[in-house]
Amino acid sequence: MTQVFDIGPAVRRLKALVSGVREDQLGAPTPCASYAIETLLDHIHGLSRGFQAAARKDLGPLTAAAPQPRAGALGDDWRTRILAELDALAEAWRAPEAWDGMTTAGGVELPGAVAGQVALNELLVHGWDLAKATGQPFEADPAEVEVATGFVRMIAPPDQPRDPGLFGPVVEVPEDASALEQLLGLSGRDPSWRVPA
Repeated sequence: MTQVFDIGPAVRRLKALVSGVREDQLGAPTPCASYAIETLLDHIHGLSRGFQAAARKDLGPLTAAAPQPRAGALGDDWRTRILAELDALAEAWRAPEAWDGMTTAGGVELPGAVAGQVALNELLVHGWDLAKATGQPFEADPAEVEVATGFVRMIAPPDQPRDPGLFGPVVEVPEDASALEQLLGLSGRDPSWRVPA
């Protein structure tokens, strides 16, 4: 099976956001209520490793459960490690076989092509989380937003009960909201979130 889409551009944008985080921001809140910036970064590190393993069909501890982010776990080399893992994530999903057959991610068995959609959604939504929390601009390709929105609508229809481990409650957005704002609302984010004063 040929590659469905390239997650490389989304990875590059997230790497730029990670590079822009200041040390004095690590304890600040994010739009994801249970995560401070340092916890979000640890989650990004964990999901990068988990979705690498999912792409390679290397089923084991990294794919058996969703990564559990930990406060205080970043270490001094966090930036270097996260950027390297994001590079490896993009490389793993460039292999055509990553998109074929079945794999496991976060303890869930699913087709490789769907796992690729999950990975893209994580990159986009958590990239937005990080950008908003750190005051950095955020960009997303419309085609990527369309893929991620299709995944969220498929896995967690807005008119049905949701698994709280996947997404928070839908946040209603105006009818004329952008495609990105619609994705964020479906993912349980308030597009108007601002860093608390």
